[in-house]
Amino acid sequence: MMSFNHHNRWIMTPRANGAARLRLFCLPHAGGGASTYHTWAGLLPPDVEVCAVQLPGRETRISEPPMTDLPSLVEALAGALLPCLDRPFALFGHSMGALLGFELARVLEAQGLRAERLFVSAHRAPHLPDRDEPISTLPEPDFLNEIRRLNGTPPEVLADDELRALVLPVLRADFAMIEAYTYREGEPLSSPITALGGLADGSVTREELEAWGAHTRAGFVVRMFPGDHFYIQSARPLLMQIIARELLLG
Repeated sequence: MMSFNHHNRWIMTPRANGAARLRLFCLPHAGGGASTYHTWAGLLPPDVEVCAVQLPGRETRISEPPMTDLPSLVEALAGALLPCLDRPFALFGHSMGALLGFELARVLEAQGLRAERLFVSAHRAPHLPDRDEPISTLPEPDFLNEIRRLNGTPPEVLADDELRALVLPVLRADFAMIEAYTYREGEPLSSPITALGGLADGSVTREELEAWGAHTRAGFVVRMFPGDHFYIQSARPLLMQIIARELLLG
């Protein structure tokens, strides 16, 4: 079972480790919560403390309204993370979380706090135009079809009237936030970037992942895995091996 980090409600730690060499902050996909990363602590080296970010509006924070402005969310998150940045840290973000991780890395770097590595998963580079039509305002049947296509929300959740009523507003808010995102020109990060994707992900191409290389002046690599947009579930053991190796390289 995950517990709240002693610092604040934004961070949950599957396995607290005060002696950890490095903290890995994991940011969720649209509609996702900290539980996405609850198994990671047991699959990564013991000197890496997994810190799963819990955004407002989901799981343990379901009573709070979800945030719909990405810059405001990033600023709030950066402030919440500051007490935890007393040792080396890295950032991992999947899908929507990749955008959050990138903008978070920019905000922190402007404050003199450099991530050891930024992992961006299943999302095109931020300067590229969105190829997908907006879905946040679709009628519920059409919106549900799009959510099912992405394969990230358990079918049993979408089939249950009560659970669906809880998750759909958060999903709509998250997609509205992504769709409203506007890339701002800026200096490349001094953190190395690893871009990750699923070989069968129809929503993000390898070329769109390779374009992340423009956003770092340090090392850059693309890693592809068997699976679709949510390869992080189906290819988890291999993903953990890659993350562990990249963190070791620094």
